[in-house]
Amino acid sequence: MKALTKGRYLVRLADSEADLAAVLALRGLCFRGDAGARDEDGFDPRCLQVMIEDARSGRLCCTFRLLPLSGGAEIGASYSAQYYDVTPLEGFEGPMVEMGRFCIHPDLQGDPHILRAAWAGMTTHVDEYGVELLFGCSSFKGTEAEAYMDAFALLRERHLAPRRWLPRVKAPQVFRFAKLLRRKPDPRRAFLGMPPLLRSYLMLGGWVSDHAVVDADLGTLHVFTGLEIRAVPPARAKALRATV
Repeated sequence: MKALTKGRYLVRLADSEADLAAVLALRGLCFRGDAGARDEDGFDPRCLQVMIEDARSGRLCCTFRLLPLSGGAEIGASYSAQYYDVTPLEGFEGPMVEMGRFCIHPDLQGDPHILRAAWAGMTTHVDEYGVELLFGCSSFKGTEAEAYMDAFALLRERHLAPRRWLPRVKAPQVFRFAKLLRRKPDPRRAFLGMPPLLRSYLMLGGWVSDHAVVDADLGTLHVFTGLEIRAVPPARAKALRATV
């Protein structure tokens, strides 16, 4: 991914040990609640680590990682495959990339320009490598589904994956919202309860699994999220590329 500047933010790949240390420290703060912790796992060496910095101060504001895959035959080696039976997606043809560990510094959560910078970076990568599917786990804070009933009801009503791609249950603890919920969602409460990244996926035509996984390690609930690049509405695709 080529470095780019979006407003006051610089989007680039980590390219040194110091960069990686900063990435893992921000993840430790966001996912572990500990400014002195490093959040890392065995997938990091295979991933591209993306940094979004304040171009003036150099402060790291946001990070996420990208795991490139040549196609569906490799999806079993993804992070998401630990939690979901992704067998249906093994038949997907075309390059894919798994996006994960997305986090914004707690002091900057309210800045929408950071998310725009992140999508500019992802769009650059997608176009550069001809990616056909962007996927990952979209995380809700906490492990109690009760707080997000409107959000899950809306996902069930409007945003479930096409049956041919729908991931199956694999994790021991899941919330099967598509099977259990019959309530009519309040759209406003639903969107307010969703992670901003998930809202962005859905606005572009993304879809989700029919169940959420309870991730006790990170203290989150997450849903498998996919975005087929060719299915992005032309007006949305044009607007995204205009930000690069």
